[in-house]
Amino acid sequence: MVKKLHVKKGDEVIVIAGADKGKRGRVLAAFPKEEKVIVEGVRVVTHFVRKSAQHPGGGLVKKEAPIHVSNVMLVSEYEARRARRAARTQQTAQQTNASQAS
Repeated sequence: MVKKLHVKKGDEVIVIAGADKGKRGRVLAAFPKEEKVIVEGVRVVTHFVRKSAQHPGGGLVKKEAPIHVSNVMLVSEYEARRARRAARTQQTAQQTNASQAS
């Protein structure tokens, strides 16, 4: 059975784990069967291309490779999580300052 992915083509995501952690980009393609997505500018690999009519020079081409969907999060969810954490930290700091003052 194919799982439903939490992201789809065109969504803006941020990488939350792996070598490209912190990078943002748009989802170029989603593969629900493999649970992978291709994100613009993330996990760029060098691929050798043989000489052909499409690539008369041949050589090395850089392109994005798929990453697991569990390593990406929607930017809107990520920003909301950051806001919640900042509010909680600020509240804790106020409580700490109040206890030190008394």
